Amino acid sequence: MATPDDRRYTDQHEWALVRGEDGGATVVRVGITDHAQDALGDIVYVQLPEVGEQVTPGNAVGEVESTKSVSDIYSPVSGVVAAVNERLADAPETINADPYGEGWLVEIRVEGEGDPTEALLDAGAYQALVDAS
Repeated sequence: MATPDDRRYTDQHEWALVRGEDGGATVVRVGITDHAQDALGDIVYVQLPEVGEQVTPGNAVGEVESTKSVSDIYSPVSGVVAAVNERLADAPETINADPYGEGWLVEIRVEGEGDPTEALLDAGAYQALVDAS
């Protein structure tokens, strides 16, 4: 299973990738990991937050429904939802096919200095977590 080292991870199986700056804020793209989509099975529905919604780490920002179960999606950072992946409304299975690319979920605009994903797990630590479970 893939664990790209260009992003950070949560212990709830979300990934966060710093996409760049936007007017002094950092934009972080968020999705679920390959491990998570594999454990869920065929994803059939995704509920995402509204653009402009305030989010905080550890709080649910949506959910993913599969043929097996329904799982919450948790925000890895604090900020404001800047974009949602509209394609998932008609093609939620994109998450299964490409969880680290076209299957992204939301982009969050984070105010402040520094890397907002710094406190999250790096790829090695996340892989160790998955291997231990």
